Amino acid sequence: MQLSTKARYATRAMIELALEFGTNPLQLKEIARRQDISEKYLEQVLLPLRTRGFIYTLKGSKGGYCLAVTPQDVTLYDIIQTVEGSIAPVHCVENKEICARIDKCAMRNYWSRLKDKITEELQKTTLADLAQEQKEKEGEVGEKLDYQI
Repeated sequence: MQLSTKARYATRAMIELALEFGTNPLQLKEIARRQDISEKYLEQVLLPLRTRGFIYTLKGSKGGYCLAVTPQDVTLYDIIQTVEGSIAPVHCVENKEICARIDKCAMRNYWSRLKDKITEELQKTTLADLAQEQKEKEGEVGEKLDYQI
């Protein structure tokens, strides 16, 4: 199972915003430059996070993107679920009607347990945790790094 580029980029952008939390807004072009992401694509990636209320924008010359909630109040699950939708490894876990074998299939139970474990793990990690880890990584190397999941 692999996460999409959209989920990885959303997480990296949110870490950038968490690192700047409580200071100045970050312009889209600055986030894109720091993370080596196309501005046009990054704007699309950030839209669902904005719609969900995790981030907001300020207009004007000193405007940009800001976190709308504290980094401690956003989990990795929140970010990934917002941009990906369901994290179920197979469709029948979320929608029983798509499979005629649902009552006879031992694998559905396994996939459901796997989804629960992934959800549990993603919910343990906050944006504050990731920002702190990013600061530590930058300190070890002495420069800003791209954060990949």
